Amino acid sequence: MRHVLHSAGEVTVRKITEHATTPGVWLKAFVSPETLEPWLAPGWHLAGGPGYLMSASLRVAPTRAPGPIPDGYQLHTWTRAGVTRALVRTADGAFAARGQIAVTGPTAVVDQVETDPVHQRRGLGRLVMHRLAEAAAEQGATAGVLGATPEGRSLYEMTGWRALAPLTGALRGPDPN
Repeated sequence: MRHVLHSAGEVTVRKITEHATTPGVWLKAFVSPETLEPWLAPGWHLAGGPGYLMSASLRVAPTRAPGPIPDGYQLHTWTRAGVTRALVRTADGAFAARGQIAVTGPTAVVDQVETDPVHQRRGLGRLVMHRLAEAAAEQGATAGVLGATPEGRSLYEMTGWRALAPLTGALRGPDPN
């Protein structure tokens, strides 16, 4: 189970974390780790590192289009059950980068964007983000949202996204320390 709190306060967080006792339950809130941690009930710990809620306007013809697919890579996109996936592979079929986006009315949610460290700094993340935004706009989405890590934030900002709020996760389960 996962709880995502759009307006987290101490009372709400305490209520959820005191009543959710099953290991593996997640809570995500738009507050800093320093704010969230003291609100957690025993048995909960911060998880996933600090992050950011980010958004962007989606257009059918984005203004920050990437260049051509770099030599030695192939981009594959497909849509199934409302989720568009983009996958970049090397010429020999090895994984290089990926991401996915789901359209829910006028909003699209980006998830699981990743570039293999061996293939970073070659424009593959920008290529994936552009194709996902293009696909969502073609399906009628006008705005996109995503949760970003500190490492991913610079890629997203370079492609026109902006940070709206901190995003912090907590997990019910054994303390990792």
